[in-house]
Amino acid sequence: MTFHIITIFPNIFDSYFNESILKRAQKNNLIKIKIYNLRDWTNDKHKTIDDAPYGGGAGMIIKIEPLYKAIKSIKSEIYKIKSKNTKYKIQNTKTILLSAKGKTWSQQLVKKYSKLDDIILICGRYEGVDERITKFIDEEISIGDYVLTGGEIGSMAIIDSITRLLPCALGNAQSSVNESHTLENILEHPQYTRPEIFSADKKSYRVPKILLSGNHKKVKEWQEKKMKIKK
Repeated sequence: MTFHIITIFPNIFDSYFNESILKRAQKNNLIKIKIYNLRDWTNDKHKTIDDAPYGGGAGMIIKIEPLYKAIKSIKSEIYKIKSKNTKYKIQNTKTILLSAKGKTWSQQLVKKYSKLDDIILICGRYEGVDERITKFIDEEISIGDYVLTGGEIGSMAIIDSITRLLPCALGNAQSSVNESHTLENILEHPQYTRPEIFSADKKSYRVPKILLSGNHKKVKEWQEKKMKIKK
């Protein structure tokens, strides 16, 4: 799978994508992450990507022209590379705009998007993006009911959550099977590890005895009972 990120701050991703699971996934060719500077598709010497909103208002709006050119150029690159692969289908590419007014990202969407070949992620900034961009994308996505400075953090969250579901991305394939949200609105049971007894502030906190019993059936029953329904 290849992720294509359109941003005006291409260096903002360096640290996160070069650590842990995402670093291994790239090294093992499970995923590719390509980062594009939106300013590369501007025409003026100042590489202007924003302008004041029509109708007035605070802040600046990302212009439609460079975004359209970026999307068109990236899709052309994708199709050129994939055209030699007879199994590749155009519908296996999706373009997402990270937007506070978009559909909330969920584990169910993670599963859906993990089946794709290419995902183009547009990182909005400032007061938003010219609304006409919606004619050239597949979906607007939000990672929660709050506002961030830009879409870069949302892009990292999407890439991280999808990568975890790809075969061989995790050290243990079972790690993603019984997690929170694997089943819709169901949260994972509590987890414990050594020491068996933890003491702090003159109090002792013990691991539930059932987890030390060695009775796998009883442990499984306890885990299922302790799963919570998301409110």
